Amino acid sequence: MPLQLRNVAIIAHVDHGKTTLVDTMLSHSGTVADLDSGACLLDSNPLERERGITILSKNCGIEVVPKQGRFAGQRIRVNLIDTPGHADFGGEVERVLRMADGALLLVDAAEGPMPQTRHVLAKALELGLKPLVVVNKCDRPDARADAVVNEVFDLLVDLGADEQALDFPVIYASGRQGWAGRTLDPKPEGIDDLISEICERVPPPSDDPNGPLQMLVTTLDASEYTGRIAIGRVFSGVLRSGTALGICRADGSVMKVRPIRILSFRGLGRVPVEVVEAGDLCAIEGLTTIDIGDTICEPDRPVPLPRVRIDEPTLHMVFRINDSPFAGKEGKYVTSRQLGDRLRRELETNVALRVSPGESTEEFHVSGRGLLHLGVLLETMRREGYELAVGKPEVIEREIDGERCEPFERLSLDVSNDATGPAMELIGSRGAEILKMEPRGERMHLEAEIPARGLIGLRTRLLNATAGEAVLHHSFSAWKPIRSVTKRRPNGVMVATDPGSATTYALLQLSERGVMFVRPGDPIYAGQVVGENSRDNDMTVNVTKAKAFSNVRETSKDATVVLKQPRDVTLEAALEYIESDELVEITPSAVRIRKRLLSENERKRADRAEKSRAAAMS
Repeated sequence: MPLQLRNVAIIAHVDHGKTTLVDTMLSHSGTVADLDSGACLLDSNPLERERGITILSKNCGIEVVPKQGRFAGQRIRVNLIDTPGHADFGGEVERVLRMADGALLLVDAAEGPMPQTRHVLAKALELGLKPLVVVNKCDRPDARADAVVNEVFDLLVDLGADEQALDFPVIYASGRQGWAGRTLDPKPEGIDDLISEICERVPPPSDDPNGPLQMLVTTLDASEYTGRIAIGRVFSGVLRSGTALGICRADGSVMKVRPIRILSFRGLGRVPVEVVEAGDLCAIEGLTTIDIGDTICEPDRPVPLPRVRIDEPTLHMVFRINDSPFAGKEGKYVTSRQLGDRLRRELETNVALRVSPGESTEEFHVSGRGLLHLGVLLETMRREGYELAVGKPEVIEREIDGERCEPFERLSLDVSNDATGPAMELIGSRGAEILKMEPRGERMHLEAEIPARGLIGLRTRLLNATAGEAVLHHSFSAWKPIRSVTKRRPNGVMVATDPGSATTYALLQLSERGVMFVRPGDPIYAGQVVGENSRDNDMTVNVTKAKAFSNVRETSKDATVVLKQPRDVTLEAALEYIESDELVEITPSAVRIRKRLLSENERKRADRAEKSRAAAMS
């Protein structure tokens, strides 16, 4: 295989600057013109731009000419793979790393290695990828580049890396300022050092072009004109346009197909090509029955590759049609058939997701890697015009060797020294076991192991307990016996009894009893949760009550009153907040919390029945 090809995955923790560095490399290679600060071209999904994270992996191809080393003056094509950094999208990371021959390990010069750094790096080492360490954001005033390099070395040792991986090169960089070099002093100009290290350290593909055709499908895309698009790497043989192909499926069968087009990655786009050599990445249009993990082969010489192993889901919740009084008023897709079709389409590309029938035809059990994973799906569906209701997130349990087990997560927490006590008390009440604790300047860094059920709602409470200064990250650790966790919501809620519009008069009276979730003029229905009670019990309230007027003249004028600011109910905050007898109603224009049983009488009957069952069992 010629040396003019490199397949490089960029792996890192959330918000350590992967996509920004890719923008700099695109600009350096002349693929795009000079970029505005924070362009993040590969974050094409609106949710990615809003959240500042990478959700879906992206591929792009650039042509570079190193100015140093053995390959100086040669044109080399580099396939860049920008991977998600969040553990909830581990299914995406698992697949795309199979396409790479090397990895740029990006680490923040101030934060150092974080849980998702460990999560993604462990997967890269399992696949035999050797890391090239890039200490990014060296322009930060709190940067500690040398200490971070030592922490990366310790992390690699902890993950069992071999001597070759431990002998890693280091590049110091600032993706935002557009420089990367082998030293910090003097600060280099441009990213020539980074390009040279990629060409020197990342091995060229060693796949056999004379062997039987083997292409592993690691990602699926879709086009409204050509249907599914299979994306992957040719591990053996040569892929030629216009020839019949075979698909080795999960059940062992081989299906004959004929593709429409074969595309190669050039810059930010894809271009049709006639031939794809072994070791290169490509996309194939027109394979309507392809699945992730399938092997594309020659029909008469099928040799399947090992299928991709994906992290199992740890969290599940019920998706159901919206049956509130506002059902059908705000959404475009409202039926169970439309909801089921949408979830089945999601399964085609989101391999970490699981969907099974619910207790009725109107609901589905949906399982994912975490609250962010499911929250992104719900937000995407909401923006597409879907209207639905979802129940409380629940942790998936397993029976291992006759013992009930639950998923545990490795938690990383950075807090100010003053807030360390309240933070430790809070995570301790959720079953966390402290593994490591060390000061970092004026802040304290803690690492702990915590049951996944203890993470539900933890982020919001940690921010409240630390005045918004806590930095929290987590990744899957292991399945362990169930540990007792205190996770019930300490406060009750206010439940509306009458439909109508919320009035200023009623909200003013109720604001003394707790925190409101609605504003004057908001439409209300009976059974909707309109606020949080200051006590631990639920309270029925009438938020549509208007002030009574009489024909008696009053001598005193009403004083000017100012309502307290209501709490904004975001989608993920609502998912963390609700209890098992509540639902989150999601529509294109609103997110509401409601009781599962809207009628107050039905809720009372259900409470009596539950108490009777508890008494009978005791």
